Amino acid sequence: AGPRPPPAAKQEKEEYVVGQVSGSLGAGAAPAAPLARLFRDSAPPVLVAVPAVSERKRKRAEEEEKVSEDQNSSVIQEPPVKAKKARKKEHSEAEKKLSERENALEQADEEEDQKLFQNKVKQKKKASQAITKNVVNSAMDATAKQQKRKRVADETADRRTVFVGNLPVNCTIQVLKSLFKKYGQIQSIRFRSLIPAEDTVSKKVAAIKHKVHPNAKFVNAYVVFKEECDAQKALKENGTEIASGFHIRVDTTSKTSSHDNKRSVFLGNLSYDIRDDAVREHFHVCGDVVGVRVVRDKRTGLGKGFGYVLFENTDAVHLALKLNNSVLMGRKIRVQRVVTDKKKAQKTPDQSRAPKDRVDKKKKEKSCSNDSFVGEKATPLKKSTKPKRLKTIPRSKAGKNK
Repeated sequence: AGPRPPPAAKQEKEEYVVGQVSGSLGAGAAPAAPLARLFRDSAPPVLVAVPAVSERKRKRAEEEEKVSEDQNSSVIQEPPVKAKKARKKEHSEAEKKLSERENALEQADEEEDQKLFQNKVKQKKKASQAITKNVVNSAMDATAKQQKRKRVADETADRRTVFVGNLPVNCTIQVLKSLFKKYGQIQSIRFRSLIPAEDTVSKKVAAIKHKVHPNAKFVNAYVVFKEECDAQKALKENGTEIASGFHIRVDTTSKTSSHDNKRSVFLGNLSYDIRDDAVREHFHVCGDVVGVRVVRDKRTGLGKGFGYVLFENTDAVHLALKLNNSVLMGRKIRVQRVVTDKKKAQKTPDQSRAPKDRVDKKKKEKSCSNDSFVGEKATPLKKSTKPKRLKTIPRSKAGKNK
């Protein structure tokens, strides 16, 4: 095999083919590649780079297209939109009615709930009030029972207690025990109506320490027995002279006292520093004196200016009334009968009526005197027995009436 010839030599040998341009472009330029190569099947495809579009931009573009389409359709289809609005209005009115009904039903339900709640509250209040009433009633019953027990206990204690008055200041518990122990067993003895020597000292301390005011001349005491019958027996010591010038007064503290108004006399205008024995001596002439009671102030022990005298017989009362306006310790005393509460109640209505009648009469007299005109009864007029005259009607009127 001989050596290959150069490519240029081959090209020169090739002959002209239709559809092929050879060296026609650019004079003096290098020979270009035949144009036939561009139209061959074996030529590779030419790819052109397209700029990438993002998904957001694509979505925005789609939305803008849809909006534009909707606007075009709304411009074209105007009548159906109005119909839809009318339908919406109709639906809205129906919905309003339904909403009003629903609101009314809800309000009715709320009112019923409120009524039920109020009824429940009222029932609770009534129940609580009933409970409180029951509690209060039970408490009242308990207090009433306690008060009754106390009253019964006090009454029984009063029946067993004896009051001893007009005792000397220097009297002691031993003296009273020796006087009353013969009647029964003594439960307790306590002094009363003491006037302390100083205002700062209480009566109890003054009785224990015997710090009594120097002007005080007498004291009172209560003697409590264990048995009621013993207290009744101790009443025999009433009027006994326990010391010179001191006749004691013994009486029960219960309501059933031995004081009798028919055998008693009321004394008034007594001196404030009077003693019981002075009154006893003044009325001893009238009869046997059972007891003398001068009403005194609890704080000072001075008399209040009045008192009572109890006699054994009613005859002594008539004699004591004669001592009215008699002088006792430089004063004219007033002596009267003791008036019971029943007699006072009977007298008061009559006394209260009398002045009212007098006042009414005076008012009537004044009213009559002030009035200058006094009226009199008018005599009724007698009716005349003459017959009434008939009215004459003129002829013209009579014809018209026909």
